[in-house]
Amino acid sequence: MSQISAARGVTRRFGVLAAIAVLAALAVHSGTARADGPGSGSPWVATVGDSYISGEAGRWAGNSNAGSGGIDALGSTAYYDNASGSGEAISGCHRSKSAEVFIGGGVNGVNFACSGATTATSDGSSFKPGLDFYSNGSKQGQALALQSFAATHNVKMISLSIGGNNFNFASVVQTCVTDWLLSPSWWKDYCNDDSSVTANFTAANVAAQTAAIKGAILNVRQAMTNAGYTDAGYKIVVQDYESPLPSGSGFRYGESGYTRQNTGGCGFWNNDANWANSTALPTINNAVRNAAAQTALSNVKVLELQSAFNGHRLCENTVGLLEEKGLTSWTQAGAVDKSEWVNQIRTVSTVFGPYYVQESFHPNYWGQLALRSCVRQAYNGGTPRGGTCTIAGSGLSSRGEPNMALN
Repeated sequence: MSQISAARGVTRRFGVLAAIAVLAALAVHSGTARADGPGSGSPWVATVGDSYISGEAGRWAGNSNAGSGGIDALGSTAYYDNASGSGEAISGCHRSKSAEVFIGGGVNGVNFACSGATTATSDGSSFKPGLDFYSNGSKQGQALALQSFAATHNVKMISLSIGGNNFNFASVVQTCVTDWLLSPSWWKDYCNDDSSVTANFTAANVAAQTAAIKGAILNVRQAMTNAGYTDAGYKIVVQDYESPLPSGSGFRYGESGYTRQNTGGCGFWNNDANWANSTALPTINNAVRNAAAQTALSNVKVLELQSAFNGHRLCENTVGLLEEKGLTSWTQAGAVDKSEWVNQIRTVSTVFGPYYVQESFHPNYWGQLALRSCVRQAYNGGTPRGGTCTIAGSGLSSRGEPNMALN
């Protein structure tokens, strides 16, 4: 081979190597070398579970019997979450724009939770995705939906709220209100000894629902494993439930007459309210916490919320309806401090206008933003942690949220 031919061969090889190097560099700089997914890309927080995390009642900033306009913080599109913003992705899930998942600060949020959900999917008269891998055409359980999403997004934390509907929360509340409405103050019929209520709190049912909640948490873990994550790559933050109602001595309306329900939307006898706070809620929350512990997963944390709304609960004597506090709008100064953070209980016969029965007894706009603050602090700058979240002070933070503290 001549010296000229050899030189040309070296030049060609050098040129090919240089071209490969340039292409590789371009691929890295163009961002196409590694797609978003486990550990790569902008961080996300996902929420899964039921109405206490989906954003149910998040449209309403406090309560008022003087018309809906003064408390309508989000308007008629509050629950629109489909891709075009024209309606709900799943009818009745009520994933509101004030939901706790949207913590901001460079962290994205996705909400798979659904009002009315239990640990298992229900696909009867209305579709309610549970924390499982159910699949029927376009219908998916929340675990399966999370798995698909997490495979192409960098999910750092999953906030989870589930179990209340396993204990038939809505029907228990309905029974308590019905017993209050249909019995006089001189012959009170309490719900806490009704067989339909006590059946939810037997030792056998508590054990069964604890196991179901544990299985739901493990399904979330399996979804993340299937999506390509190790346990070290993300955290599951399991939330328990807030107390929505004060104990008997904390009501601002008396037991006699109908004011407690007709005005306040909180038709519980004192005895039943005491039972709800001392027995029912702790039983459900213990089931949630025990289920989290029984998973024995190192990446599971617990966010305790039982006392998060104390002082701002429905019909509590420290707050009031807008008109009871001399307010006409939720936007007025000090409204957050004077308002209830839990939506009134509405019955089928009393619901009117833009309200839904299913919004009853859920964190409203102020409650959702308070929980959002708790979740942001739990995210902890990308190193998620658990703790107990409570009110830290009056007024609103720089983010326009109630001031909360996670300890």
